[in-house]
Amino acid sequence: MSENRYLTFALGKGRLASKTMELLEEIGITCEEMKDKSSRKLIFVNEELKLKFFLAKGPDVPTYVEYGAADIGVVGKDTIMEENRRVYEVLDLGYGKCRMCVCGPKSAKELLKHHEMIRVASKYPNIAKDYFYNKKHQTVDIIKLNGSVELGPIVGLADVIVDIVETGSTLKENGLEVLEEICPLSARMIVNQVSMQMEPERIKKLILDLRSHL
Repeated sequence: MSENRYLTFALGKGRLASKTMELLEEIGITCEEMKDKSSRKLIFVNEELKLKFFLAKGPDVPTYVEYGAADIGVVGKDTIMEENRRVYEVLDLGYGKCRMCVCGPKSAKELLKHHEMIRVASKYPNIAKDYFYNKKHQTVDIIKLNGSVELGPIVGLADVIVDIVETGSTLKENGLEVLEEICPLSARMIVNQVSMQMEPERIKKLILDLRSHL
């Protein structure tokens, strides 16, 4: 492929992006422009290495990668599962660790055992649906919420919630607990399917460098 082609990274905004740039820096990939906190730029470039970077909201990262607006993305496994885009997941970066769980009051444990029709509130309706329908074979009513899902069981909107658990302290404070674990989560690197064929050397070298560093 032409030497002039840039590889473009889409990074999930916030902690994930900072952590990713730290990691890339450790294998010799930097982007000075991104260090300028006052910058209003949307796309940051490293001319020397022919790399471009931009920050996006987590759920948008797999979309940018699937459609080729970015060759490579870094985002949480929860987002990859929820968005279900056609991308290659190539590397577990090992940070941003947490779990996707079914949570609720202790009393809801029984409801999960008997395959009763229950209401499940979640920011992740697709993950919730896949878990209950395909793994537990339990028919549930899924309610999508965008804010504090912990409110669901407290105000009687839902019996249980499907949400990310890091420490579990928010649950505890609200009288809820982890009832079932769906899967472990962490930051992952994803690659556009066409880019993988067009730039195999550059992308595979990047993956190998990161893997040996991790």
